Amino acid sequence: MHTTPVALLLIATLAACQGKPPSADAITGGDPRRGLDAIQRYGCGACHRIDGVPGAYGKVGPTLQNIGERGYVAGKLPNTPENLQTWIRFPQRISPQSAMPDLGVGEIDARDIAAYLYHQ
Repeated sequence: MHTTPVALLLIATLAACQGKPPSADAITGGDPRRGLDAIQRYGCGACHRIDGVPGAYGKVGPTLQNIGERGYVAGKLPNTPENLQTWIRFPQRISPQSAMPDLGVGEIDARDIAAYLYHQ
């Protein structure tokens, strides 16, 4: 199922009206459990420290702990679910000088990875 940006905004608005912050899966359209699997399949932990991911103690890239609290993704993009997913999928398009390689991450996996990272 693909959730449109309008639907995501509606979900977030309704959650805010009820006094609850929106869940990571609601704001990303992804599933944090599948995100954990995708993070392991793509080997993200080889370069990044990621809480809850076995063996994810990499020091090449920045820690991904508390990424939802940061103002920017990759120091370039405002931290939104859409921008995080774009960075995950196409880091070299955004920052060709970055050490982060394009790993061929698909749209669904990017949503799931973002959901996992925001869930932390």
